[in-house]
Amino acid sequence: MHIAALAVALKVPVSKLEALEADNFTVLPDTVFVRALASSVCRALKVDAAPVLALLPQSPSPSLAADSAGINAPVKGSAAKSPVSSSSFAGGGSASRSVGFVVLALLVGALALYFLPRGEDRAASSTASAPVATPPDAVPSGVADAPVAAAAPMVAGRLPEPTSAPAAAPSVVVPVVTAAPAAPLIAPAPAPVAAPASVPALVASAPASAADTPTGTLVLRARSESWVQVKDATGALALQRNLAAGESVSVSAQPPLAVVVGRADATEVTVRGKPFDLAAVSRENVARFEVK
Repeated sequence: MHIAALAVALKVPVSKLEALEADNFTVLPDTVFVRALASSVCRALKVDAAPVLALLPQSPSPSLAADSAGINAPVKGSAAKSPVSSSSFAGGGSASRSVGFVVLALLVGALALYFLPRGEDRAASSTASAPVATPPDAVPSGVADAPVAAAAPMVAGRLPEPTSAPAAAPSVVVPVVTAAPAAPLIAPAPAPVAAPASVPALVASAPASAADTPTGTLVLRARSESWVQVKDATGALALQRNLAAGESVSVSAQPPLAVVVGRADATEVTVRGKPFDLAAVSRENVARFEVK
């Protein structure tokens, strides 16, 4: 398997695999990462990882300090905290009693305020009910008259506008009449019709150039040895193969197409007859893009 294809399968940079292959462990994060990467490579290549891991540096095992005191060691500060806790319980009991007295006093005062002024409230409500009944009749009448009075000025304000419009009509008609000579500006509009006449020439030249290249939504051509992988909209594998130098393949599957190119610097891509720049989507010389 090509090292670039292995890097794509493991989702790690090609430089990491090259460093592991060259035993250059200084550029890798730590020993744990080196051993994990080696195990992943062996699993991808379907080989036994034990001999390979035996040749790699071992990670130091952590050492645990022995505790000579044991589990029966006394807890420091427990004896000192006991008097404080007992005093806090005593203080908490007295505080709860005082809070209970305050709440009881507030409850008694609230009940007294609720029941004592009931007679005065009834007298005040009976005297206030008479004047309250009269304002509803006056308020709707005032409210009903207000829209009528407000509508009258609006109508009166709008009426003068139509009367003044006929007076301004002659001045408006004059610009319209004088604007009639501007009609010749619209007449030259048919001139752009000549532009579509040139379109058939471009369309006719397109098939001539398309005949020289392989047909298909996606065309890949290798300048030197490379590999490609294409999946269709359902995730099915439409193409996966190595390309020799000068070899071209085309793919016409259901878009969108997920494309992976192993060697972006040695592969040319054409999407619907137009060249596609792999440098903009390549990383570590592996290009990934989607054709919609």
